[in-house]
Amino acid sequence: MKKTLLIMMTLMSSQTFAEGDVANGKKIAYTCTGCHGIPFYQNTYPSYSVPRLGGQNEAYIVSALKAYRNGERSHSTMQAQAGNLTDQDIADIAAYFASLDKK
Repeated sequence: MKKTLLIMMTLMSSQTFAEGDVANGKKIAYTCTGCHGIPFYQNTYPSYSVPRLGGQNEAYIVSALKAYRNGERSHSTMQAQAGNLTDQDIADIAAYFASLDKK
């Protein structure tokens, strides 16, 4: 048990996460705001609400975008949007949205 815990702690501590650049994230996220920046935006078909990302948790955005990019999360539009993003792009976008008010 102790050995497993030690291995897990070592792996977690060796992970490095790119620090996001808010200004660059704002530029990259321009297309994101077309859906996610409109309050109460409702897609017509299929019917679903598009979540507002302003003020969202940065780690959540990073995790979600990587999951879309890797095909682990299904939504064809989001997979297409995230498909060409680098880890740094994702960190920048997450930093930008996290920096906004959650209004």
